[in-house]
Amino acid sequence: MAERTEREVVGVRRWWPGFVALSAIWGASFALIKVAVDAGVPPVWVALWRSLLGAGTLWVVLLLRGERAPRGRALWGHSAVVAVLLNTVPFTLFSFGETRVSSVLAGVMNATTPLFTLLFAVLTVAEERRPGARRLCGLGLGFVGVLTVLGVWHGLGSGETVGALACLAAACCYGAGFAYLRRFLSGRPESVTTLSAVQITCAAAELSLVAPFAAGAPHWPGGSAAAALLVLGAVGTGLAYLLNLGLVRAAGTAVASAVTYVMPLWSTALGAALLAEPVGWNALAGGVLVIAAVVLTRPSRAPSAGPVTAPAAVPVAAPAAPGGRP
Repeated sequence: MAERTEREVVGVRRWWPGFVALSAIWGASFALIKVAVDAGVPPVWVALWRSLLGAGTLWVVLLLRGERAPRGRALWGHSAVVAVLLNTVPFTLFSFGETRVSSVLAGVMNATTPLFTLLFAVLTVAEERRPGARRLCGLGLGFVGVLTVLGVWHGLGSGETVGALACLAAACCYGAGFAYLRRFLSGRPESVTTLSAVQITCAAAELSLVAPFAAGAPHWPGGSAAAALLVLGAVGTGLAYLLNLGLVRAAGTAVASAVTYVMPLWSTALGAALLAEPVGWNALAGGVLVIAAVVLTRPSRAPSAGPVTAPAAVPVAAPAAPGGRP
């Protein structure tokens, strides 16, 4: 027994630094987005820059590993769809939302991703058609948490409400994207790094077609915003994917998916400390309800691990048990 306990302690020491680093990187993404949009970078360009920088980082890693770009039409076609749902649209929606709401509130809304993932899984995956009373209660509690964060008693007509709903729609896209990914890409033989690079490349290509027409030519946003975009893309949308993969391999999908619970703590703390954003009681209370709902909706038995294509945002674990990245 003592030997087993010692092995467990050693195992925790192995994956704990990666867990903290990953939760901090993805939690900080909301503050980085806020810095960029407050400097005047259009939301669609925030999404494009982070995709370009993230894709570039992943392709450099692939080259260093000696892996080749896949050529299968099916892979690129499904990846293009996944990119729309997990990158192109939610990256833009989160950036748009943060032109109207704080990074704190955006981080709380992102925490609803596992709830949307379960909802879409129930609709599309045969073995999830009967989620059970506990998980259904979790979905209901999550809905109450969202209403609390929105402060529905104040009405739903303000610009802040529009921003919050945009962030909520982004989390919904993540849920649909994970369900699609689980069905069409989770069994692919390619490495996770390859799948991630293809997906983010597709997102960059899609946004490259849209951004110039939607927001005009890019402009220099200033040193702080440029640095924020660089970190958001290269680290938050590139290297974080590799950290996530290492965490799944070291500790399993259950531990990796727990990053979802910690990210709102980072986004709240950083938004309040670095950006001096107010933290309303309803955002805190609603966030607690959402996290409790996510705990309730987790499967009682840990699912088998599949390819990890995490976010923040993406999004935080294997397709069988995803969380949400910004």
